[in-house]
Amino acid sequence: MIQATSTDALLGGRVILRQPEDGYRTAIDPVLLAAAVPVNAGMRVLDAGCGTGAASLCLAARVAGADITGIDTEPEFISLARDSAELNAFQPPPVFEVGDLQDYRTDAPFDIVMTNPPYRTKNSGHPPAHPLKRAANIEGTVSLSQWIDLCFGLLRPGGCFTMIHSRDRLEEVRSLIAPLATMAIIHPLWPKRRRKGGKRFLVLAFTNDPQNSSIDRGGVHMTDGLVLHQADGAYTEEAEAILKYGASFGFNFP
Repeated sequence: MIQATSTDALLGGRVILRQPEDGYRTAIDPVLLAAAVPVNAGMRVLDAGCGTGAASLCLAARVAGADITGIDTEPEFISLARDSAELNAFQPPPVFEVGDLQDYRTDAPFDIVMTNPPYRTKNSGHPPAHPLKRAANIEGTVSLSQWIDLCFGLLRPGGCFTMIHSRDRLEEVRSLIAPLATMAIIHPLWPKRRRKGGKRFLVLAFTNDPQNSSIDRGGVHMTDGLVLHQADGAYTEEAEAILKYGASFGFNFP
């Protein structure tokens, strides 16, 4: 049971976010994830493992009219996400549901599944003591391989899987998405200099669409990525536009 919460702002105050005072706290990862999603009004988006809803809310702020559903196994997270959805009053509002990705079913597949799953494997190091922080950071009953498979299974033909993950698992992710995707893009996130010290990356992977034979099965492509900080620690102009003003990375469906 959450005893204390805080209300924080994202995207330069355009998004109000309710989250626990202690334990799990949202950083910039879900904001970057939302900015990578190639969504248009009317598209159906699933936020798998949505936590307190930061990525869903940032996406709703950026693209009016997107049909967004967020699921998470933690009722405390979903309760806060629903509070935030009410406070922000986006139209249509993101819908947040308690749900396990392993059991989740839908009558219609999604155009996009976005996800910010736990980065650490079940047996890696010492897990956080706080249960909500542990749930957000450590894989539970679903491995990364299973997580990705389940997300792809909820996509329509030609749909887009969008994920942010830890740099130390890049090669694992590359090998997992290669057989599932017609085309994929990996976009590294660099702290201060390109090709040095990266901790996160974004991946966009598009499923096969029999109606669009122009898409070549081109494998997984690596971009130059985004540099987040200047030498003095301030955000670069491109990063600031994304993190404070709701700009997107500019990715599109093929």
